[in-house]
Amino acid sequence: MATVSEMRAAAAAGTLDEKLAPLGRRADQARERAQAVLDGFAQTFGSGEAAPAALYSAPGRTEIGGNHTDHQHGHVLAAAVNLDFMACAVPNGTNTIRFQSEGWPMVEVSLEGLEPKEEEKETTASLVRGMAACAAERGYEVGGFDAYAASDVLPGSGLSSSAACEVLIGVIINHLFCGGGLDAPTIARMAQRAENVYFGKPSGLMDQMASSVGSAVSIDFKDPANSVIRPVKVDLEAEGYALCIIDSGASHADLTAEYAAIPQEMKAVAAYFGKEVLREVSEEEVTAGLPALRKAVGDRAVLRALHFYADDRRAVEEAAALERGDFDAFLKLVEESGISSWTMLQNIAPAGAVQEQAVAVALAVAKKALAGRGACRVHGGGFAGTIQAFVPLDMLENFRSQVEAALGENRCHVLSIRPVGGAVITL
Repeated sequence: MATVSEMRAAAAAGTLDEKLAPLGRRADQARERAQAVLDGFAQTFGSGEAAPAALYSAPGRTEIGGNHTDHQHGHVLAAAVNLDFMACAVPNGTNTIRFQSEGWPMVEVSLEGLEPKEEEKETTASLVRGMAACAAERGYEVGGFDAYAASDVLPGSGLSSSAACEVLIGVIINHLFCGGGLDAPTIARMAQRAENVYFGKPSGLMDQMASSVGSAVSIDFKDPANSVIRPVKVDLEAEGYALCIIDSGASHADLTAEYAAIPQEMKAVAAYFGKEVLREVSEEEVTAGLPALRKAVGDRAVLRALHFYADDRRAVEEAAALERGDFDAFLKLVEESGISSWTMLQNIAPAGAVQEQAVAVALAVAKKALAGRGACRVHGGGFAGTIQAFVPLDMLENFRSQVEAALGENRCHVLSIRPVGGAVITL
C-alpha cells in the first residue's frame, strides 16, 4: 500500500481514475474529491509517510420500492447512489480510533471497552464503537486507526447518510483488521446493530444493505437475520431516464412520533391476529376480519396495513419489470406506490398539518412538471425531506427549472445508481 502523499500524487495524475470510476462521478470530480480527502487527512493527522494509506467509500441509498415495508419483514427495492461518505484511513498503532468527519469535532474511541455507552447515544462515537465491537464479536482483533472523512450524502434527504457512515467504518475495519473476511451483507448487519444498540435508533436493514451491497438490490426481509438479497440490473440512462431527488424544504425535526406511529400501528394489526409483524399475517385474514379490526385498532392502522400488502407486492413486481426490461410497467408501479403512500400509508403530511404540507406541494409540482410522463413518489420515511422522480432525459432541464422555480434553487438533485457498494481504493 502507498503512503498518503503517494496516494494524492496518484489521484492528481489520474492513476486512480479507473478505480474511482465505479463510484459514479466524472473523472475530474472523482480526482478532486480524492485529493481533498487525502489533503484533509494530511492536515488533520500529518502526512504519515511511513504508514500505508487507502481511500474508502460508502454510498448513500435511494429506496425505489417498498415504502415502510422493511420493518414488517417485507420486500424492498433499493439502490446505491453516486453520493457517498469517503475517507482516508491509516493504522495508528494505538488502541484508539480517531475519526474526523469534515466540519465536525474529532471523535476518539478507546478500544479498551466496547460495550454500549449511554453517554455516547446518538453520536458518531457510538457508531465507531459499535462497528468495532461487531467485528470483535466475530473474532477479529481491531486496532486503532486515524480516519478523515467527507460526505456529500444530503442530510435529511432520505438518502441515509447515517447508514453510509456506518458502512464506511465497517469497510475500513474490514480492510485494515479483518483481511477482507466480512462480506457486504455482514457489514450491513453490523451497521444495523451499531445503529440500533449503540446509537440507540431503531431501524430496518434496508439502508445499510443497499449502501453496503451497491447497485440495485431486491431484498426479502422475511428472516431479517438471513435476508435474501438479489441484484437487479438497471441502467436508467439507457432507458432514457434520470433519477431526481427533490428537497421539499421541510425539516424532520419533531417528527419522531409520526415515524414511530407507522410501525406501531402496523404491528397493532399484526398483534390483533397474535403475530408480531404483518408479514406473518395474510391479507385475506385482515380483509375478512375488517369490521372487528377497525374497532380494535382504528381505521388509519387498517389502511396502513393494506398499504403494506400492496406495496410489498409492488416491490417484487418492480424488480421483475426491470429485469424483463419493461420500464413502462416499472414506472406505473412507482406511481401506484406513491399514490398508496399518500392515501393509505398517509406519510405525506403530519397529522393535522394545514398551513405547511411541503411534501404534498413538492409532489404536486413534480407531477405538473412531468406532464403525464415518468413517475414520482414520496422518498423514504415521509412527512418531510424529499421526494423521488424518474424524469425523461429529454425534459430533464425543463423539469428541474420548473421544480426549482416553485420550490427554490438547488432543490432538485440529479443522481445516478452506483454499481458498487462499500469500496476500497488502493494504489
